[in-house]
Amino acid sequence: MTTETNDILSLINTPDDLRKLDISQLPQVCNELRKFIIDELSHNPGHFASSLGAIELTVALHYTFKTPYDRIVWDVGHQAYSHKILTGRKNKFCTNRKFKGLSGFPTPLESEFDTFTAGHASNSISAALGMAVAANLKNEEDRKVVAVIGDASISGGLAFEGLNNASTNPNNLLIILNDNDMAIDHNVGALNDYLVHITTSPRYNRMRYKLYLLLRKYGLISEAAKGSILRFNNSIKALISKRQNIFEGLNIRYFGPIDGHDVNSIVRVLNDIKEMKGPKILHLRTIKGKGYSPAEKSATEWHAPGKFDKDTGIRIKTDTSNLPPLFQDVFGETLVELARNNEKIVGITPAMPTGCSMTYMMQEFPQRTFDVGIAEEHAVTFSGGLAKEGLLPYCNIYSTFMQRAYDQIIHDVAIQNLHVIFCIDRAGLVGEDGVTHHGAFDLAYLRCIPNMTIASPMNEHYLRHLMFTAQAQNTGAFAIRYPRGRGVLTNWKCQPEMLKIGKGRKLNDGKDIAVLSIGPIGNNVQNAIKKATEKDISVAHYDMIFLKPIDTEILHEIGSNYSRIVTVEDGVLNGGFGSAVIEFMADNGYTPKIKRIGIPDRFIEHGSILELRELCHMDDDSIARLLVSEW
Repeated sequence: MTTETNDILSLINTPDDLRKLDISQLPQVCNELRKFIIDELSHNPGHFASSLGAIELTVALHYTFKTPYDRIVWDVGHQAYSHKILTGRKNKFCTNRKFKGLSGFPTPLESEFDTFTAGHASNSISAALGMAVAANLKNEEDRKVVAVIGDASISGGLAFEGLNNASTNPNNLLIILNDNDMAIDHNVGALNDYLVHITTSPRYNRMRYKLYLLLRKYGLISEAAKGSILRFNNSIKALISKRQNIFEGLNIRYFGPIDGHDVNSIVRVLNDIKEMKGPKILHLRTIKGKGYSPAEKSATEWHAPGKFDKDTGIRIKTDTSNLPPLFQDVFGETLVELARNNEKIVGITPAMPTGCSMTYMMQEFPQRTFDVGIAEEHAVTFSGGLAKEGLLPYCNIYSTFMQRAYDQIIHDVAIQNLHVIFCIDRAGLVGEDGVTHHGAFDLAYLRCIPNMTIASPMNEHYLRHLMFTAQAQNTGAFAIRYPRGRGVLTNWKCQPEMLKIGKGRKLNDGKDIAVLSIGPIGNNVQNAIKKATEKDISVAHYDMIFLKPIDTEILHEIGSNYSRIVTVEDGVLNGGFGSAVIEFMADNGYTPKIKRIGIPDRFIEHGSILELRELCHMDDDSIARLLVSEW
């Protein structure tokens, strides 16, 4: 298919349409995709810089491979907007990240072109390797499998496990390393330094591949002997270049680095190597935010910039001077205050210093703050090591990513009763990032671990109180969970107070119903109680603060005086706060009627916080309706 039009993208509804184009038209497709994404995201916010940086790669992949029969497995998915646009979702892209609209991440529930769930880093190599091995076992040797992974994600432990296993089973996996020297913040660690400096001659790679084909043709080399020859070849190359290639050390053929924004070159290289047997890696050097100058200059700010003027690059910000602060900023500023008075305090984050506001600590105490990269398991065990030697680590990890370090919490911290303070950001429903990012499970998965203190503040004052209490009392592992977004207090800079571990507080007296809540969802309960009071329902409200140890004095008081109890939590109902209350009542012979409000036993889609709370019957009106209903 050829066209003289200046609007090729309008003619592309599937990758089949893309593959009908002449290769000379691909740069124009990339330009139009870039303009389309800039236009859309300027008023419908999403992950911006990552998607701009991967446009040429995406076009080249769908042009070269027969998707969806050939599999492309994306890592994280921040960069997959052009993939969605090219695979039948262009006309729906205006619904991206909106309730009942397109997900902001690849998901097989949305399209057959989305081969595997993406949202957490470092899983693409393992998933794609499984697909590649499956293709061999099913005699589908013509099926190509490609894993796309960034230089930040490849530093994760799971990625290394996949790389280590890639050459031990028959497969023809192709790994694309999208190297832009960035995660959300700048990359850290020795592997990043290595990728910055690694070079391999494209001419050398082409010559070696042609020699390999020639030797195969004349029967001078076999697949069985290829590994030994490859290792010998790599040794000679390392001796000459004085630099070892880590990938070829794992018997994975390495190509690159090449310009990740030269779409025609990428296509040619992909065509050269896609029929090669065995695992291989193609290293592309790209620029995060490519093609939009403000994003190129400040990729961190433009990771997810919100609304902006596409012509000027000015980000559209609302006046927040009179609004309550973000919980993450309260954490960041409070940590600095505590660190000034306690030299044992250190800060740890796995690649999210800006997102969690650990940057405040980094600026004032750079030697006591550690960004360990996308490595949550390491972050937890590293914190355990610091605590074992008498330091006081505040390990800040998003709730959904804390799931990745569950064994380390148990084995490397809780068993030894080490004093590590886990500040769990983005707890509860997080909104538009959706199912892979909701912090739904932490209350339930932490509650069953011995030697754990688990707390959640209702407001900013109590976040400060809990952070102060956690560093002053050596109670072993201490988890403080708080949500994404703003609190409720504008005068939040209070003097931190020492709280009694396991003690809640009574906010309202009432005689008809007792409501127990934990965390900021208690503010919604307060609003609901006002509405119930208008219906002459008398409601007592208890902010429990601590899930573990739970306030048994309050629970005895409630069990003795109320026949109807409501529990409210911004977490899963199964095994969470409400379950703890039910267990206590059953264990102590109380028989009230108990209704639980929280996240039901299903994965929750994306949308605004208000929309999702209404979906889960956790909003003010839904709580109020339950309080005034007959049950």
